[in-house]
Parts: sequence; C-alpha cells; structure tokens
Amino acid sequence: MAVVGSAGAIVSARSARRTKRQERRDDFTAVTDRMEKEIKRQGTALEEQQEQITGQGAAISWLVVDRRGLVSTIRGAGLKPPATRPIPERARPYLDSLDV
Repeated sequence: MAVVGSAGAIVSARSARRTKRQERRDDFTAVTDRMEKEIKRQGTALEEQQEQITGQGAAISWLVVDRRGLVSTIRGAGLKPPATRPIPERARPYLDSLDV
C-alpha cells in the first residue's frame, strides 16, 4: 500500500509541476535542435560536393587543353593524330560550358 501511495504522490507531484503544453514545448525544442544539426551536416556535405565538382571541372579542362596540345604537337611533327572519338551526349553539356 505504501508503494502505491508513493507512486501516486510522485505522479501527482510531477503533473503539478509540468503541464502537457510544457512537455510538447520540450519535444519541439528537441526536434528543432536535431533539425538544426542535420541542416548543418547537410551544408557541410554540400560544400564538400561543390569542391569536388569544381575539382573535377578543373581536371576536365586540363585534359581538354592537354589533348589539344598533344594534337598540335603531333601535327607540328608532320604526323597525323589519331581520329577523335565522339563526345558522349551525357558529357557534351559539361564540355560546352568549360572555358577551354
């Protein structure tokens, strides 16, 4: 009987201190904090992806310029360079936007 009475006292004391509205507010704060952490994590991932894409674009530009240099060297030596392979449709928009 004493255990039941003490449990009831604890529940009533807790309910007297905290209302349902306060508990909902605390839940909202916890969810908001988690969302903010996730947004920061995604922002960091986005920055890493943008750096990677920028690096890939620089690598492609370098390859295009280097290839053109090799072809001009071969032609300058009086030789015929190998036939160019067609550019895949998927890569064409990216190569057209490069400053090479």
